Amino acid sequence: MQIIDAFPRPVREILNQWIPLSDGIRLAARIWLPEDAAQDPVPAILEYIPYRKNDLTAARDVQHHKYMAGFGYACVRVDLRGSGESEGILRDEYLQQEIDDGVEVIGWLAAQPWCSGPVAMMGISWGGFNALQIAAMQPAALRAVITVCSTDDRYADDVHHMGGCLLGDNLSWASTMFSHNSCPPDPEIVGGAWKKMWMERLKKSGLWLAQWLEHQRRDAFWKHGSVCENYSAIQCPVMAVSGWADGYSNAVFRLLANLEGPRKGLIGPWSHLYPHMGHPGPAIGFLQEALRWWDTWLKGVDTGIMEEPMLRVWMQDSVAPTTNYDHRPGRWVAENHWPTPDTVQHVFHLGFAWLGPLEKIQETLPLSVQSPLSVGLFAGKWCSYSAPPDLPHDQRDEDGGALIFDSDRLEQDMEILGPPVVELDIAASRPVAMIAVRLSDILPDDKATRVTYGLLNLTHRDSHEHPQPLEPGKRYQVTVQLNHIAQKFPAGNRIRLALSTVYWPLAWPPPDPARLTIYTKTSRLVLPVRPPNPRDSKLRAFAPPEAAVGIHKTLIQPTRQSWTVIRDLARDESRLEVVNDEGVYRIDALDLEIAARMEENYFFSDDDYTSLKGETRWVRRFKRKDWEVRTNTRTLLTSSPTHFQIRAELDAYEGESRVFSQSWDERIPRDLV
Repeated sequence: MQIIDAFPRPVREILNQWIPLSDGIRLAARIWLPEDAAQDPVPAILEYIPYRKNDLTAARDVQHHKYMAGFGYACVRVDLRGSGESEGILRDEYLQQEIDDGVEVIGWLAAQPWCSGPVAMMGISWGGFNALQIAAMQPAALRAVITVCSTDDRYADDVHHMGGCLLGDNLSWASTMFSHNSCPPDPEIVGGAWKKMWMERLKKSGLWLAQWLEHQRRDAFWKHGSVCENYSAIQCPVMAVSGWADGYSNAVFRLLANLEGPRKGLIGPWSHLYPHMGHPGPAIGFLQEALRWWDTWLKGVDTGIMEEPMLRVWMQDSVAPTTNYDHRPGRWVAENHWPTPDTVQHVFHLGFAWLGPLEKIQETLPLSVQSPLSVGLFAGKWCSYSAPPDLPHDQRDEDGGALIFDSDRLEQDMEILGPPVVELDIAASRPVAMIAVRLSDILPDDKATRVTYGLLNLTHRDSHEHPQPLEPGKRYQVTVQLNHIAQKFPAGNRIRLALSTVYWPLAWPPPDPARLTIYTKTSRLVLPVRPPNPRDSKLRAFAPPEAAVGIHKTLIQPTRQSWTVIRDLARDESRLEVVNDEGVYRIDALDLEIAARMEENYFFSDDDYTSLKGETRWVRRFKRKDWEVRTNTRTLLTSSPTHFQIRAELDAYEGESRVFSQSWDERIPRDLV
């Protein structure tokens, strides 16, 4: 990445600016703007998230907000109510209070003497979510949005559920926010009130996992904040961005297909990161693209961006499987519209361990599978948050517990763009069952690289809002849509479809082991094949990534990440251990030392579904010469055939003294999950 330290307009920074709300609460903001903005006002760009503007996201924020400010924008990074130094309590994600606060913030920004009136929103993940949600409120000053790694559907396509299945990341993410919400405000900013504010947060933020688990189907809880409920409410232009290693790439396609106003889509090979920091590479000059978008919609400059294709994606080449890629080979391709009329359906029917044309399949074979709980240990994360080492491993380790169907070796290259679909004629042995569907690229040496996958809780086969139990033994026609993907299968490789009854710990298994029977000839795989398009070779190249000079940090202890599968054959116990140690570093300008460490453990014994455990621990520490605080959180999720059980603990320390402690013990009925 090229670091820029001189800009067309010199930049000044306001480390903390209080933004008053109508109910008396003040939100804390950090602002970068041209030094002469009071004399020559500029549009404002808002990023609105709960991750602590002055420390935890400070390095990233400085690099891109200062950059855009140098080209004539006021970039404003605001912590949500109850986070960072902002007053109040953060009680859950995307509450109406959060959205209403955001609308007020936009009004405040538009009224500042250094603002020319137009305001935009930009954010990744949480900030991408609420940018869409606030856009749907249609605040008068909001003119455009860039949403990165976000979703339009909080139930069907978020960290909580997939295909009606409960995701393991639901536990992981709830535990992450449990830890975030335990952090105190900075005494250097809020003064002596810091401890009272901290105690209020510790007491009142709550255990979000419990309330999330109380909503296991698509109800009003998840419909709130899901802009797919009314796409037409979003009137301003939207650029939607994601990556193939991210968990949110599907939303880009739905937004392009359903929004009515100007829109653009961009998907690279990246994980859950801004594209100028993109990993796996190649990273691109995303901030330059953002400036073209802002100049068009906030300044009325014709940058030519709207004459370019609606959608650009990275067509990935075939690669050997690994949990971490520095670079994904491929090329940029583009579509002028989405859905595109250019893809064609290529249908594979299912035979005996074989994919092929219908006329070569002699009869319908009932093939059955009841997978071991170990299928999924090599699946990686639902969302690759930082890429190492959380991508799926060689799928041959999973395929032994699945039904697999292989194509013949391809005689010519095949490229797909869009969502593969699997249509199954299926029966289950239990009233509640799930199916995991994986599509893999089989290399000439038989290594299996997962290309995409999909999950379906079969009780949700007709509706996420009104699931119905299965009648054991009855045949059903079900459709499983896999995640959208752009992928090249080269000549000489094979395509594999794998079906399993579990995918743990990526998804929580059903209450009891279930056997699925697939009737092959009446089942099929449909691939969205994209023929070669000569327009792709003429696409404008992206510039190399750029960013502003960041903050200076002194490394005290390096980061460490690991992803370890342990199989104790003597006890017939299996465990996945994930460590994300963020190390220890000091932000020199603040004289603030920060440390954070997360450990996740996922366990099962033999084929005992009651033995399943997911446990997450976080430790966070903030330290100055005369001030030190630490919080420890632990969340344990187990289940019986009828209930989920949550045990959680929160301990907070000032120096060596424990100043707060609370524990939770919750039982929540299973609802056809």
